[in-house]
Amino acid sequence: MTEIHEINFDGLVGPTHNFAGLSFGNIASHAHSKQTSHPKKAALQGLEKMATLMRMGLKQGVFPPHERPHIPSLRKLGFQGTASDIIKTAAADHKQLLTNMSSASSMWVANAGTTSASSDTSDGKTHFTAANLSSMLHRSIEHEHTSKMLRTIFASDQFFAHHDALPGTQFFGDEGAANHTRFCNSKGTQGLSCFVYGQSYMQGGTKPAKYPARQTLEASEAIARQHGLTAHNTLFLQQNPDVIDQGVFHNDVIAVGSRNIMFCHEQAFLNQKAALTALKQEREKTTGEAFHIIEVPTAAVSVQDAVSTYLFNTQLVFPQGKKATIIAPQECHDNPAVKDYLESLIANSEAIEDVKFFDLRQSMNNGGGPACLRFRAALSNAEIESIGISTNTLMTEKLYDQLTAWVSKHYRDELTPDDLLDPALYQESMTALDELTSILKVGSHFYDFQK
Repeated sequence: MTEIHEINFDGLVGPTHNFAGLSFGNIASHAHSKQTSHPKKAALQGLEKMATLMRMGLKQGVFPPHERPHIPSLRKLGFQGTASDIIKTAAADHKQLLTNMSSASSMWVANAGTTSASSDTSDGKTHFTAANLSSMLHRSIEHEHTSKMLRTIFASDQFFAHHDALPGTQFFGDEGAANHTRFCNSKGTQGLSCFVYGQSYMQGGTKPAKYPARQTLEASEAIARQHGLTAHNTLFLQQNPDVIDQGVFHNDVIAVGSRNIMFCHEQAFLNQKAALTALKQEREKTTGEAFHIIEVPTAAVSVQDAVSTYLFNTQLVFPQGKKATIIAPQECHDNPAVKDYLESLIANSEAIEDVKFFDLRQSMNNGGGPACLRFRAALSNAEIESIGISTNTLMTEKLYDQLTAWVSKHYRDELTPDDLLDPALYQESMTALDELTSILKVGSHFYDFQK
């Protein structure tokens, strides 16, 4: 069977990167609400992470930002006139609504959708479903363009199958791959899809009391059916409702896994001992290879420290011929308890041999760490080559140079909350994105620019 490789597509931070505090349940987002943001710095920090992973020999891609403010959504809500007229009217009478339509949250492409590898699906194609993100207004407007983006980049009908987002109701709340992990063998050819949900609307049961459970069991089951997965290569686990109420809005804030490793906090899952026993048994049965479960005790790292540093919103990557490396935010290094734990882990782990820290403070201050910024896909060489034929979204040194020059040319150094009310920002952003379509070769009709 053809070898399958994990490739990370990072979201390119958009020109309207701002701190609006729109995400209820995301503590970092609320803590920095209404502060001045730095879009240029944010985008360059993200690009530096992409380039570093590429230079480590890992396969890396880039997803373009969405257009913001999103004028088509404002038109649907009854605003009329030119784009400038609509922004001025919304700024005067519905400031909070305009702020929602200006969010650059599409940078966090871990929520863009869910993908299943061709070696796992019934039809032998790699499947994609855009996430409806129905729990938050500012993110619920993303899925239509996300579907268009996925179809543009993963364009080959021979290799790829695409599905529209699930119905945008509370029963099918879907936050994408932030709640999905594929564990596989060393060749990537035999995979177990582990879906993590916050609650079940139809079955009832335990749920958080303070913050919303954004991923439902019903959504996860529907995606597994869409993608042609079976009971033999899927597992559904429930997130611990108590940690959701402590700011763990997605599973990837309290657990991260890849290939042969589950790295999680001891409070990550409901009935955790049974959940991890089932995961170990299913993964080893699927692949026939050893599996490493690393549980971080509360005594070593509290849930509060895990959330504030995003210890688990990290990436586990596998450079050629090496054990896993953790890609972590600088905050993990700066927190004494987390730093001490990581040093001990690296010194003693059989599965993880290194940790690299990145300055991603602009993303972190808005509520997203390294794992939030990336969308993982498990692809064969032929599938990866097809992406390079249809677009220029696979990271190279040349593309990195082009994108850093583009950001430096078009992005503002600072953005205040009041800047979002200025129609000039929309025009600047559209000019920038129009140029980006040529760099990434996604087509001149990729964006729906409004006059």
